[in-house]
Amino acid sequence: MFKNSSMKKYYNAKIVAALLLMLASAVRCSKEYPIDEDGLLITTRVSCYVSNFDLLGTDFVSVITSTTVIPATPTTPAVPSTRNVVIDTTAQTINVQVAFGTDLKNLFPQFTLVTDAKLSPKITGKTDFSDLANPKKWTVISGNRKVRKEYTVTVTVQ
Repeated sequence: MFKNSSMKKYYNAKIVAALLLMLASAVRCSKEYPIDEDGLLITTRVSCYVSNFDLLGTDFVSVITSTTVIPATPTTPAVPSTRNVVIDTTAQTINVQVAFGTDLKNLFPQFTLVTDAKLSPKITGKTDFSDLANPKKWTVISGNRKVRKEYTVTVTVQ
């Protein structure tokens, strides 16, 4: 079957490598890690909050307004501009201000959540914020999938 001993050694090495690979796979897969319906790992984390929020226009640039920079004077320090977004993790509200003329029907909300949390419903595209009397709601779900907090996003026009 084998023409020389080096070929036999090569064949044996391949068999050993294949067996080691199968053994490593079996050991790696021996512990089942729980995943949710979205294929995300379920962890033991119970934290459940929004740490940052942005609204992007159709050009994928933020439409949230900013305060004006106040320059320094001889008696007061400069005040940098800040974005007009307030996230209240206790009241579970997000209040943002956009400029007059912003296309409220075509905005892309972007949430930054605590590690391992997820958002429901999922954001799959643009969202219509034009009904200012009825704020949008999203639920943040903790990493262990047991804690749920509903956040209300209110948009006001400057």
